[in-house]
Amino acid sequence: MPEILGEYVDRLVTVEMRNRAMPVGITVPLYEAARAEGGGRPLTLRAAEGLVANVKKGDYVFIITGAGTPPTLVAGESDGPPGAAALGRMLYYGIGALPVFVVEEHHAGPVTASAEAAGIPIRDLSVLQERHFAGAVLTAPTEEAKVASWAAGLFNKMQPKAVITTERLGPNEKGIIHGATGLSGWKPMVDLSPVIDEATKRGVFSVGVGDAGNELGFGRIHSAVKEINPWGKKCQCPCGAGMATVVKTDVLLPAFISNWGCYGIEAMLAFLLKKPQFQHTPAMAKSIIQACLEAGGLEAMNCTKLFYVDGAEGETSMAVVQMLGDMVRISLQEGDTGPAH
Repeated sequence: MPEILGEYVDRLVTVEMRNRAMPVGITVPLYEAARAEGGGRPLTLRAAEGLVANVKKGDYVFIITGAGTPPTLVAGESDGPPGAAALGRMLYYGIGALPVFVVEEHHAGPVTASAEAAGIPIRDLSVLQERHFAGAVLTAPTEEAKVASWAAGLFNKMQPKAVITTERLGPNEKGIIHGATGLSGWKPMVDLSPVIDEATKRGVFSVGVGDAGNELGFGRIHSAVKEINPWGKKCQCPCGAGMATVVKTDVLLPAFISNWGCYGIEAMLAFLLKKPQFQHTPAMAKSIIQACLEAGGLEAMNCTKLFYVDGAEGETSMAVVQMLGDMVRISLQEGDTGPAH
């Protein structure tokens, strides 16, 4: 049953709907490349299995997110924080883990608002350490040269058991971070890939979720991204090396919207843990996205507070959450053909 459910959860979160000027028709090819590279099993299932195997009550889980910079996306966008919050909610209530959101300073507001709307109280890190309660938001140094030592310090201090990254951009082979259409050069922006590097070095399980091929984790299928995304081989910046990132995670999940990928992993966790009551609901999905928007995490297509995520209406994300909830609920029901069958 997990394989069957995982198959259809993967199908749902990879349904694509993009403006024709954006990279169109890439979601399924990216997904198929990642699935083949990972051994052929459903990717939401593999991610959830890894989290269940590695994370226990009281463990820290780092969740990295945040895309978008000034002057257009001053505090980031509405894809990333809501998915991170929903997945953090399942880890917090379903397992008892302590989610620690690792972000840049200008993304902290929308991430905090999203987590609170998901029912994760955000407190100072000292509260988590002393009382094993709540979640925290940690902001990275603004100077790139300090990020690697900062990341190592976090691992030494907290010993996280898993790292999840969603809608967080990673560098290409020349160390340059690009957007989905091959643009680069935004400020402020620091490279948070040293957090993933530290996890890899220490053998800490990691999951990468993204929607274009430039997000942390897509290094697993670097060559495929170069072929699939129109700007994969050659970007629109002077580096000329393409937007495909080289940073790998243990499991990679391409989705149409990164939030949806997180929702899919959340659903598979609910199934494996047999705790569907902790999946967030469509009403909560609306509240989380709206909280993100009100805190400054704008919808990325037009850079407004309209109830959209990556060009899709907010109600579409609510519908995905509804369908995932039903898929888990029905799959966990006791076998019964009913009176008509």
